[in-house]
Amino acid sequence: MANDSATIGAADAVVRMLELHDVKHVFGVCGDTSLPLYDALARLDHGMTHILARDERCAAYMADVYARLTGKVGVVEGPSGAGATYMLPGIAEANGTSIPVLALTTDIPVTGRGKFVLTEGDQEAWFRPITKKTRVVEIPQNIAGAFRGAFNAMTTGTPGAAHIGLPYDVLKGQVDVNDLWADRSLGSYPARPTQPADNMITAAVEVIQAARKPVIICGGGVLHARAWDELQAFAEAIGAPVGTTISAKGTIAETHELALSTIGTNGSTAGSRKVVEDSDLIIYVGCHVGSVTTQKCTNPRNHEKTIIHIDIDPTCIGANYETAVALTGDARLILSALLQQIGVPPSGTASNRWGYAAVERAKAQKKQQFLLKAHSNEAPIFPERIVAEMQRAMPPDAIIVSDPGTPTPYLCAYYEAQKAGHSFIFHRTYGGLGFALPGVIGAHIAHPDRKIVGIMGDGSFGFSSGELETITRLKIPVTLIVTNNSGYSWIKAGQYQNYESKGFQVDFSCSDHAAIAAAYGLKTWKVVQPDELAPALKSALAYDGPTLIDIITRPLEELDVPVTAFLG
Repeated sequence: MANDSATIGAADAVVRMLELHDVKHVFGVCGDTSLPLYDALARLDHGMTHILARDERCAAYMADVYARLTGKVGVVEGPSGAGATYMLPGIAEANGTSIPVLALTTDIPVTGRGKFVLTEGDQEAWFRPITKKTRVVEIPQNIAGAFRGAFNAMTTGTPGAAHIGLPYDVLKGQVDVNDLWADRSLGSYPARPTQPADNMITAAVEVIQAARKPVIICGGGVLHARAWDELQAFAEAIGAPVGTTISAKGTIAETHELALSTIGTNGSTAGSRKVVEDSDLIIYVGCHVGSVTTQKCTNPRNHEKTIIHIDIDPTCIGANYETAVALTGDARLILSALLQQIGVPPSGTASNRWGYAAVERAKAQKKQQFLLKAHSNEAPIFPERIVAEMQRAMPPDAIIVSDPGTPTPYLCAYYEAQKAGHSFIFHRTYGGLGFALPGVIGAHIAHPDRKIVGIMGDGSFGFSSGELETITRLKIPVTLIVTNNSGYSWIKAGQYQNYESKGFQVDFSCSDHAAIAAAYGLKTWKVVQPDELAPALKSALAYDGPTLIDIITRPLEELDVPVTAFLG
């Protein structure tokens, strides 16, 4: 029989609630208001590992990537005041990308409110617009309920972020041990998945079977649901090309005969865009169907194609296009249900030869475009040459974490994912620079058995280079690649393409990123000539510690970038 009078310290209760939700890793930065929490983490036997970062924004990015790759809730913690505000960009990105990340912030004592205590702020107001659920706990007795509510919100329905604020005096209180319980399954996502009624599945099947040229376009929701096997089987059953958004790159192995690669304004090629234009049915799966995916609603135009939209979030279905059939729920369950009604074609046959031929033509066009620069010996180095050398050097199960800017369109257009599943991580909702460098830490914690590569522009490097110390302190054997073109080249390319103010306040000095990283303890290479790139990559990937390659790269305004906005 439970002891009704047994209590536990509130900070200890926080640790136990994390443990009960199957949390294994916590990313964060220490602070004055966090002292009780850190004391509990240090004293208790809980099976969790704390990863000390150099700032809270980077810690949130680590938790984000960790959650994407493991399917578990990512947890980031930080102190009051600036610590909480620094965390906001990372939490906003996670929530916008439907990634369950729990932001734990400590706070000034409840008794200090309104007395101009240092670091006082309205944490609920800060986090409310960028989370599914936020709560500052007012009394110790509400701690356990706050955690149960946060984990439920993060992992059921449309996944997303949550926030719990823990005032200093609340952490010093007591909690009834009988209140410490949890549903352990809510520590992973998607939890409690749902699917539409059978008649809705039947309606979709009827539309699919009437189509002559179906195309599937999948977003990150397919990866969140871990539905890549079901996606491939469904595509093969109806003979449909599979295009992916940037967030979904790698959902299908791009060696597959139906893999169309990236579609949309960023990272697509003319051949893949033509396949979408020629289709008569588009099946969107786990995709918001926003401006990048649809080339600002020009491919397709509204009422131009029949649309089936599958998504866990009902609010995005029909937001931009009239939709013939809306299927709300988990992508894996829905694809399985569709496949069950459609049936699997006999081995060696294809139900729709158009799809296979269309993808073959698109790939031939892309290869022709890629080869124009992939073997160029000109300096500064073309991005296509970097992609070509990476493709040759990287193991097939490597995980690539990419920052926005120069790397993204070239990787999306030309790097060929060898296996289906989580192999690429892109920062897409708000596109803040500085994501990849801390992101590789979260990726390594998630998959220490796989090679992790982070690629970023020199602008991005400047946002988060302090985490080089974290990488060396933890002895993480990641490889970082910096495309060094001495400026905010993405914005500069936009100026050159569309405005008279060419080169206004977008250039900065050429930093020696190899020297900077070497000062932190990484093994580094500086690459200027194309023939130096392959041996540098080979050596960096083989080294058993952290490495960085600084590549002097041709600026975007001088390139034929696979971005339709730049191409006019």
